[in-house]
Amino acid sequence: MRTLVVGNSGSGKSTFAARLAAREQLARLELDDIVWEPHQIAVTRPLSAVHADLAMFLAAHDRWVIEGCDGDLVERALPACTELVFLNPGVEVCLANDRRRPWEPHKYDSAADQERMLPFLLQWVESYYTRDDPRSYAYHRRLFDAFAGTKREIIE
Repeated sequence: MRTLVVGNSGSGKSTFAARLAAREQLARLELDDIVWEPHQIAVTRPLSAVHADLAMFLAAHDRWVIEGCDGDLVERALPACTELVFLNPGVEVCLANDRRRPWEPHKYDSAADQERMLPFLLQWVESYYTRDDPRSYAYHRRLFDAFAGTKREIIE
């Protein structure tokens, strides 16, 4: 089993992936962990380093789940996956989930840092359906619709 999970921030990707990884004993990669510089807010790592880390993860594990908003990275991993899952519960669900998200110490040095960034995150989540970048609905929809393998879209 090699599952890719894509969707908006707050769509439930991390929860879905964590449950699947625990149930099926899969290696798990949260794309945010390789995309962003540690201990820096909204600073991306060099793309070559991100691609190298993704390739290393794929080579090191036979069974895995990878989740994230980064459609371009999901697209790079598509040839290795056995299932693509698109979590698409709608913007209101995503906003509500992001508002009640507990502090994520692996992403923010403090709960105050996370709280300070929340308005920017909510604005970004709201623009999911109008943007056309690799983290947008349009990009995720194109990936999902074009994928010929096993796939499921979850709208709940």
